[in-house]
Amino acid sequence: MKKFHLICNAHLDPVWLWEWEEGAAEAVSTFRIAADMCEQFAGFVFNHNEVTLYKWVEEFEPELFERIRRLVAAGRWHIMGGWYLQPDCNMPSAESFVRQMLLGRRYFQEKFGATPTTAINFDSFGHSRGLVQLMVKAGYDSYLFCRPIASQLELPGDDFVWVGYDGSEIDAHRAPEMYNSHRGRAGAKVSEWLEKNAASSVSSLLWGVGNHGGGPSYVDLQQIEALIAQTENTQIVHSTPEAYFRELRDSGASLPRHLSDLNPHAVGCYTSQIRVKQKHRLLENEIYMTEKMLSHAAMYGAVTYPAADLHEALCDLMVSEFHDVLPGSSIQPVEETALRMIDHGLEIVSRLKARAFFALAAGQPVAEEGEIPILVYNPHPYPVEGIWECEFQLADQNWDEAFTMPSVYRGGQPIPSQAEQELSNLNLDWRKRVAFQATLEPSSMNRFDVRLEVWPKKPLPELKAEDGMLKFKSAEMEVDINCATGLVDRYTARGTDYLLPGAFAPIVIADSDDAWGMEVTSFRNVEGRFKLMSSEAGTRFSGVTETQLDSVRVIEDGQARTVVEAVFHYNDSYLVQTYKLPKQGTEFEVQLRVIWNEKSRMLKLSIPTAITEGAYWGQVAGGVDRLVEGGLEAVAQKWTAVYDDRNDRYFACLNDGIHGSDYDRGEIRLSLLRSPGFSGHPILDRTVMPQDRYSGRIDQGERLYRFWFRGGEGKQPFAALDRQALSRNEKPYIVSFFPPGTGVKPAPLAELSDETVVMTACKQAEDGEGYVVRLHNPTGETLHATLHLPAADIREQIQFHPFEYKTLHYDKRHKQVAEASILA
Repeated sequence: MKKFHLICNAHLDPVWLWEWEEGAAEAVSTFRIAADMCEQFAGFVFNHNEVTLYKWVEEFEPELFERIRRLVAAGRWHIMGGWYLQPDCNMPSAESFVRQMLLGRRYFQEKFGATPTTAINFDSFGHSRGLVQLMVKAGYDSYLFCRPIASQLELPGDDFVWVGYDGSEIDAHRAPEMYNSHRGRAGAKVSEWLEKNAASSVSSLLWGVGNHGGGPSYVDLQQIEALIAQTENTQIVHSTPEAYFRELRDSGASLPRHLSDLNPHAVGCYTSQIRVKQKHRLLENEIYMTEKMLSHAAMYGAVTYPAADLHEALCDLMVSEFHDVLPGSSIQPVEETALRMIDHGLEIVSRLKARAFFALAAGQPVAEEGEIPILVYNPHPYPVEGIWECEFQLADQNWDEAFTMPSVYRGGQPIPSQAEQELSNLNLDWRKRVAFQATLEPSSMNRFDVRLEVWPKKPLPELKAEDGMLKFKSAEMEVDINCATGLVDRYTARGTDYLLPGAFAPIVIADSDDAWGMEVTSFRNVEGRFKLMSSEAGTRFSGVTETQLDSVRVIEDGQARTVVEAVFHYNDSYLVQTYKLPKQGTEFEVQLRVIWNEKSRMLKLSIPTAITEGAYWGQVAGGVDRLVEGGLEAVAQKWTAVYDDRNDRYFACLNDGIHGSDYDRGEIRLSLLRSPGFSGHPILDRTVMPQDRYSGRIDQGERLYRFWFRGGEGKQPFAALDRQALSRNEKPYIVSFFPPGTGVKPAPLAELSDETVVMTACKQAEDGEGYVVRLHNPTGETLHATLHLPAADIREQIQFHPFEYKTLHYDKRHKQVAEASILA
């Protein structure tokens, strides 16, 4: 007999067109109604997921929470999914997806003794292929989703085997009729689905009033009960996702395979509400870096690992990943609440990070007379090279016209360094900022010392314009900046050109009021470009009154780097673009300060590369993938790159807070911001925004961006982009600190022999016994690496399959390392 699985749920966005208080009120009300239905209708099963909603019920109506616990134990209420909530499934890092499952599973196991095996993300806007491996390693055997719909993505079937980057497999089902039903229309939805799937031996349908909660209603259940009683030749049952997938497997059906991601859907969400995306990335970086520092300090007994505090910050991170928060599809108060919540997590982590830092400063010698120490903690188990910046205070104020010049030393030897403008505007020789070039030792505290000299005045920049160009040249790199446009006309690394003229042009794209971008797949209609300001306008914009400035100018120049600033305008908007060009190496930095006042427009940064026949690649959650091309909007994580496999060269863009971009015939366009209406949603042919009043738009005001660019040759440097991008995100921690000279200097936390494997996490195990180290092979090749834990004098030889994650448990008491669950 045919079997038809009805899966009742109540999709309830905790926030979206409403704030969290309304979401909490609706959650309590919906759960109460669902509990009533479970108790009154024999055989009815209600399904629900998301820790966030259960925590609200537990806090605000504990009696109802106890009713639900009894219903779960009786099999009448099914804990579905088991994640913390339904996150965006493209933009969080792989480590964040692990934590969504870890926190969710631990909560539901502790409160209900439930361990779901079907993961569900009904409402998320597309899904990264890297999820497959993570879900399988977390104990899931199946995945249920709704988007993208059939018109957006053709799949080999609604039931299929989804194959991950590493070859992992999970059964998947796309629910083509979506997750909800309108009130009083569930019976009609079931009847229509029965007729449509008359030839199927096993089928499933999601139903229940959703979006703002609701779930089952009396009239809907009565309709369905009548339909069950009168239907012949088909067994209709109130069911669960697990039961459906079990039945599907038992049917012996041969499922087709899908070896790609589940995208695109709502491509505007890769960029909308950029502040939330940037702060979300920052909190990710700070949590996972701080865990590493605290693990290091705790292993040596210098601190007690603050698991409860870190858990609180992690909960802030999890909620910020909700699929109407991180994608920027919510109302403005939700955006503000998200930023406040992320700041709460950042404040917790900042205090914990400082605690670990001062503990790890043990064993540092007392500063010599006249020296100012700088301590830099590198959280990565491999050397990290870069230009580091630190501010400090002189012992006393210098009221003379002279200038105190700081120079940085390491082990008594001078290293390239220079004084730069400090963040304060106190025009007194007292506060100092120094930039210095150095390679940091892995997973350890690095010591530098500043020595001071008094100079008659601060030296002026040496680089001058020649024939309308600023021509920067070092031993490895040349960059030409056009003084008439403010753009880069040439970038050469080790003798190879990587850019075409006019690079880093801010371009304005015609856009719509649709916050999701749900009706488009690209943003390519250039409406205008930011132009370099005139000297007079640029001087006035810069707030300078005593001299007239060039709109392209060198503002810092020393042993470590040259810094060039250019100022632009477009209509009512302004932009300051800063190029930071190091005297060593081939990677340079570009910073943008955007003051945006345009409506229904998008801002992109155009980078025409000299690699016109390359393919567009990027880091995605859990892997590296070839991104869509031809100007289609792509989603990626911490880097994208054009790679020419014929000539084995690449040009890479590293970032610390964007996700959207596009690529066409050598040109990369990085997506910086959009300004549609808050939750502006196309409905039929109706006007999206009210036409009788002022309406707020997304991302008005000042926004900041930071990018790193590098051109290179060879597959090995290209494969190492994950490491380089991670070191620019989980930035080494720098403080000027005079240590007391006591204690014992800790040995490094960890060291990795391989040149590409990354350490995505190092934290205390969830049971409090020992520590967990998570490593990832970000390449499609089999790799071998040695993990060295100096604290235990352990060297572990590890083989990685392509794109494989390895979770290792370090037993401190027995000084042993063994492979562990990804949820350890």
